[in-house]
Amino acid sequence: MDPELAAQSDAALVVAVGRYDEGALRELYRRHGDAVYGLANRVICDRHIAEEVLQDTFVRLWNSPEKFDSERGTLRTYLLRMTHGRSVDRIRSEQARRNREERYEVDLATTRPSADIEREAWEMIRSSNIRDALEELSTSERDAIVLAYFGGRTYREVAEQLSIPEGTAKSRIRLGLAKLASHLEAAGLGVQT
Repeated sequence: MDPELAAQSDAALVVAVGRYDEGALRELYRRHGDAVYGLANRVICDRHIAEEVLQDTFVRLWNSPEKFDSERGTLRTYLLRMTHGRSVDRIRSEQARRNREERYEVDLATTRPSADIEREAWEMIRSSNIRDALEELSTSERDAIVLAYFGGRTYREVAEQLSIPEGTAKSRIRLGLAKLASHLEAAGLGVQT
């Protein structure tokens, strides 16, 4: 905590934020961050989303400090009003997303043609064959492919996790994928378009 900043009023600190003073923003966050987070968490009842609202509130203050008018009220009131609005927006957004997903699931269940069921059956068979093909790969190829394709990691992340050079990770993945493709073609399950 900077004693000089701690001695300044909220209004003076907002003016400093307008001059891109990061220390001033830190001091405002120290003073009001707990109240902003507390309100967001009470409204949303989700710790992670409340943290996002907290961050969003202070980013908005950083980007537009001129919107705060000290003659209309205190900074805390301004921040809490902004927090409440953002929290309500997030609740509405989440509810709208859930409603869309529910409508989609209902539509999908009532309009799913038999071709989709057939495709799902083929995918299950293919999944079983992929598991079998993975077992035929060397451990190093299988580990690299599992991390990249089932773990969602990049070549660099695979290399770091396996403690190997990035080029080696790429080679193992490419070789393993070629073997998997050959196995699927031999089983009559090549890639279908």
